[in-house]
Amino acid sequence: MIDLVKNSSTVSRRTKASVIRELLKLTAKPEIISFAGGLPDPKIFPYEFAAETAKQVILKKGETALQYGPTEGLADLKQEFLKFLDKYEGINAGPENLLITSASQQALDMVGRLFIDAGDPIIVELPSYIGGLQVFKSCGADFIGVKMDDEGVIIKELEQKLELLKNQEEHYKFVYLVPDFQNPSGVTLSEKRRHKIVELSEKYNVLIVEDSPYRQIRFQGKSPKMIYKIDQDTLKTSNIVSIFTFSKTFAPGLRIGIILAHENIIRKLAMLKQALDLCTSSLNQFIAAEFLKTGEFERHTDRINKVYKSKKDAMLTSLQENMPEGVTWTKPEGGLFLWVRLPEHVSADDMFPEAVQENVAYVIGSAFHCDGSGKNTMRLNFSYATVEQIGEGVKRLATAVKKRMFQKV
Repeated sequence: MIDLVKNSSTVSRRTKASVIRELLKLTAKPEIISFAGGLPDPKIFPYEFAAETAKQVILKKGETALQYGPTEGLADLKQEFLKFLDKYEGINAGPENLLITSASQQALDMVGRLFIDAGDPIIVELPSYIGGLQVFKSCGADFIGVKMDDEGVIIKELEQKLELLKNQEEHYKFVYLVPDFQNPSGVTLSEKRRHKIVELSEKYNVLIVEDSPYRQIRFQGKSPKMIYKIDQDTLKTSNIVSIFTFSKTFAPGLRIGIILAHENIIRKLAMLKQALDLCTSSLNQFIAAEFLKTGEFERHTDRINKVYKSKKDAMLTSLQENMPEGVTWTKPEGGLFLWVRLPEHVSADDMFPEAVQENVAYVIGSAFHCDGSGKNTMRLNFSYATVEQIGEGVKRLATAVKKRMFQKV
């Protein structure tokens, strides 16, 4: 048998297993209430719409739907998504600004492949989306973390890091942000800070990667403008790459993502995609196009927002009723997650096995920190479990927290 440690490529050696996927293996027992995954609620997937649309697409457009398609994506989906951008975001773009991908994870992978050389510093949030960290690390990136507060990434610290890298003549490539209902924290970047980020993008000639999978899952409040839109209306730097997905607003099994960027960037990304998978599923693209065209998008996101709001409210109520003093958490206006902070001396990493003993699971916060910090934090998902499970699960979690805080374990 070949020695994989000795003979595997540099990329494979850099690529580490997802902490979340590994934790889910430990929580597969049916008695465990899991807040660990980032799964949508399968009970509200639009099954009838998907089944009927797939049938009609195959009957009417089967020769195209079951065939290879253009690498950049089908014109039908691009046309509908351009209408979506104009209607909901006020963004004026053309088909040359779009690339259809096999979900947003492939989009992140291609952005990493296009811009990162081994050793390049990439600026990320503390905490940041673990899937982004994983894929950029596989490209050889070195991470520079920037702390957040309840309004998102702290601008003063971001500029300090950019200035330091510039003075050191480091070949920094981009700033990676999840600005809306951030995974993992649930925090939304304020519009004031979004304007500052566009200004920093021009000042330091740095790309901004705006990862936006949760933006349409808003329960309350008003959405700040997308960073791409702010740039388009003001400085027109073309330094913004925005990434979208249908995984949270339709179904993750569809595996449809979209990159919005300057046409020169899209052209380069399309070349990379040719080498990766040739094209994204034509059948799934046609289904996604109908999802937008027929108004099912609006109807389904209305259903999602009502259901997820009730679950989020249930989790916040249960946290308030059960957690001891000294434990705090975010109060997101949308998305799928909230973020719990234990007292500094309490390790959520060490507590995880004890939580599993109580038949509840979460994701350790340190997994989202590129510098290994955040050991006293955890991410809780509220979209997958039922309202009843959320109430019981938080009680179990609070039991583990109290034991860790007040008793010898």
